[in-house]
Amino acid sequence: MPRTTTRVRPTGPPGYSRTLRREPESAASARRLVRTALSAWGLADLADDAALIVSELVSNAVRHGRRESIRVFVERPGPSRVRVGVVDFSHRLPRRGESEARSEGGRGLAIVEALAENWGVERLSWGKRVWAELAGA
Repeated sequence: MPRTTTRVRPTGPPGYSRTLRREPESAASARRLVRTALSAWGLADLADDAALIVSELVSNAVRHGRRESIRVFVERPGPSRVRVGVVDFSHRLPRRGESEARSEGGRGLAIVEALAENWGVERLSWGKRVWAELAGA
């Protein structure tokens, strides 16, 4: 089922996206997609943070999504900016959880907030698109 696509726009750089199964193992594929795109764009300095962010977004989609697939995307809105995100079929909006010191969950959006310059959610008629932006030097 995984299929990677690139999209060329009339203006601006291309974007990368991939449909993945809604399962925890898809976080590794999402990280590889992010690292590949950033390397191709000469933005490898953002790769570690972007890979961690996309892992957190995939984890949230796996936990809260409704259908068997999610879509991961990597876009380049500016020369030194990158936007990573996940589209899923759930209308449930992400919210920052309060995690206990020993808890393994509840820290995802706190990590995204700490690493990203900006993040947000776009409501779709059939689900949502959660994204985060990073800026390079």
